[in-house]
Amino acid sequence: MTTPSIPALSIERHRLENGLEVVLHSDHSLPLVAVNLWYHVGSKNERPGRTGLAHLFEHMLFQGSENVGTNDHFRLVQQAGGVANGSTWFDRTNYYETMPANYLDLALWLESDRMGFLLPALDQEKLENQRSVVMNERRERIDNQPYGRAFERIHELLYPEGHPYHWPVIGYMDDIAGASLEDVEAFFRAHYTPNNSVLTLAGDFDAEEAMERVDHFFSPVPPGQPTSLLAAPPLGDRSRRREVMEDDVELARIYLASTVPAFGEDDWYAVDLLATVLSGGKSSPLYADLVYSQQLATDVSAFVLPTEIAATFMLVATARPGTDIEALELALNRHLAAIAKEGPSEADLGRARNKVITALSDQYQKLDQRADLLSMFTTYFDDPHRLQQELETYLELDREDLARVADHYLQTDAQVSLAIVAKSKS
Repeated sequence: MTTPSIPALSIERHRLENGLEVVLHSDHSLPLVAVNLWYHVGSKNERPGRTGLAHLFEHMLFQGSENVGTNDHFRLVQQAGGVANGSTWFDRTNYYETMPANYLDLALWLESDRMGFLLPALDQEKLENQRSVVMNERRERIDNQPYGRAFERIHELLYPEGHPYHWPVIGYMDDIAGASLEDVEAFFRAHYTPNNSVLTLAGDFDAEEAMERVDHFFSPVPPGQPTSLLAAPPLGDRSRRREVMEDDVELARIYLASTVPAFGEDDWYAVDLLATVLSGGKSSPLYADLVYSQQLATDVSAFVLPTEIAATFMLVATARPGTDIEALELALNRHLAAIAKEGPSEADLGRARNKVITALSDQYQKLDQRADLLSMFTTYFDDPHRLQQELETYLELDREDLARVADHYLQTDAQVSLAIVAKSKS
């Protein structure tokens, strides 16, 4: 198989006097423009007792600003033939529009107005409305969802209290319910500022003209006061922790998790490639053995989160009816032990490497995802050109690298094991 490649992108970088980082990437293949704004704030910037504020703001920023009415952001974008959305993560919040190129001004105005003029339109009624929406979202996605608490429980077990990854991105129900208007305003002033943001434009525009329009809309927004992240407590004891949780489920499921180096470090890429080796497709070792050969599981997956302070590697497998969950756990750990001793086969490594690089290449092909990658690399690494470096990193990894990280980070003595089982009938 020919290894996919990604041509070097034409990129310009600028910085406004108020601190806003601007990345411009012109592409005239389609009459579209992707506007992608990353705020370097996520749930890790919260504190215990005040969780969920970053995710709440993902909702609040679509509730209108001084010059944009409630819900008018979506309405104006859709009327122009565009799409818009946002998302929140541990380390960042992003908002994005893909528009016909002649509506670039509209997207820039909408984003600049809520960056600079959200607070005058913020009131108790809007807070109550969106707080209810978020609380219902938590009920539907987590509290009343089979296996819904597993992901956040894993993080509670892996990361000590006070660590920014200990609590869930959506926040705890009591904290969401207790968020005051003063809490929300203070969080916005601290983090949703031009000097804590990266704005990427990708698409059909003249770079000089686009930069003039960015300057026109965003320069009037004043910078905020820099805020420091609360110091993360050390991860401390990495000894094995095991827990069984009862839930309204038909099939038992096992989660094995370990902390690994942060996204961007060399070992993170080795663990990411190893995850694809283990479970990337139906010919992968875990799938071929546990689902097809031994028939212990109905599905199995491995992945590592791309987070800034540290990262979480996770193996997840759903047991077949009649399978003992401890037997499934032992089978997963046998695979981790074997790959730590011998490394993957050359065939499995080559398949996984091509799968990872093809996925990166596919992201590059899509204008909105390309803009998002540029914002991400600039936010995390101050380097929008990093995409090519990522490809080279994956290509340089060998069997010994994957065996080493499996041995160092993923063995049972440093592992969290969480089993979700059906509630007892009693």
